[in-house]
Order: sequence, then structure tokens, then C-alpha cells
Amino acid sequence: MRKINDYYSKKAKKEKYPARSIYKLEEVQQRFKFLSRGDSVLDLGCFPGSWSLYAAEVVGPKGIVVGVDLLQADEVARPGGAMIHWLCQDIMMPELLVAVRQFRPAFRVLISDLAPKTTGSRWADAQQSLILVRHTLALAEELLLNKGHYLCKVFQSEDFPEFVGEMKKRFAMVKVQKPKSSRIESREVFVLGMGYFKSVPEKELQTGNII
Repeated sequence: MRKINDYYSKKAKKEKYPARSIYKLEEVQQRFKFLSRGDSVLDLGCFPGSWSLYAAEVVGPKGIVVGVDLLQADEVARPGGAMIHWLCQDIMMPELLVAVRQFRPAFRVLISDLAPKTTGSRWADAQQSLILVRHTLALAEELLLNKGHYLCKVFQSEDFPEFVGEMKKRFAMVKVQKPKSSRIESREVFVLGMGYFKSVPEKELQTGNII
């Protein structure tokens, strides 16, 4: 296990990413291609910035990335990549929507590598993880464009199948992934939802003003 961790840590350092977590996102992207050129991307729990940097490279100069975290990230976007806007915000606060919408009213992709502060209790950590994840899903419902995509990290627990079921009601395709760069003993998995079903506001249904 140590050798695997050292491999990805050294690889990240060599390729000038601030954290090894970049390879988890890269693996899901290589398999499902949910990030495309020109996309707008919202990255929740972005610190220290690896996911945002990678997303910016994939979506290119016509795209945009907004990274949000309680800690201020300050990585510089790479040449040829999208502009990255770093926000030091609490995702649980209502002010987040206003701050994020300074850059885009809605996004094509929302990604989240958020995790709670671990306590040593697998049950407690999994419950806190689900609280965070369900909030990011609620934000996705507010901020994702129709047919948009959503990727989140979740700690598996007895409530995990229920969460996957909730995702299946909102996305055309849902896949659970355990990237090779994740620690074998870790209960973390990544859930990808592709093809978001954007609900139409009731007032638009009444007036027939459906776009």
C-alpha cells in the first residue's frame, strides 16, 4: 500500500499538481469523458487545487472553473487551460449561491472531493460524509444545467445505496467508481451522475414557457 501511495504522490509532485487526488479525477474522466472542451465547472472542496487545475486543462481556454473551499487556494492555471476563480467560502452557507453566480448562473459540470474531518469512527465519518454529499447534490440541483454532470466522493455506509437511488432519479446514468489511486482500505468511492434532469419551474409549466 505504501508503494502505491508513494507512486501517486511522487507522480503528482513530478507533474506539478499539489495533491495526488488529481489521479482519481483523471481516471474517471478518461473512462467517461464527462468533462468537455468549453465546459463551465464548479469544484466544491477544491483545496489545494489539483482537481480545479486538471479540469481547467481539460475544458481549455474557452471554459471556466470556479473552485470553492474554506481554505484559500492560489494555484495558477496552466497555459492553454481555462481561467480558474478561487472562492474562499463555506458551501453550507446560503451566500455561496450568490458568490458562485458572479461567474456563471449555472454550470455544465459540478465536481466535489469534499470529505469531513475524520473522527476515527467509520460510522460517524460516513454519516458526516453523506451530510456533505447530500448538500452538494442539493447545490447541483440549483446550479447544474440541463443534461449536466455531477461527480462526488462518498464514504460508503448502510445509507449509501439510498443515496445512489436518489441520484438515479436525477440523472440519466449513474456509475460508482473506485479509482486505482484510492487507498484500498479506504471506504471512499466516487459517484458519477451524467445527464441531469433539470426540473422545470411550476410557473413555466403553467405558462407554457419551456425552453
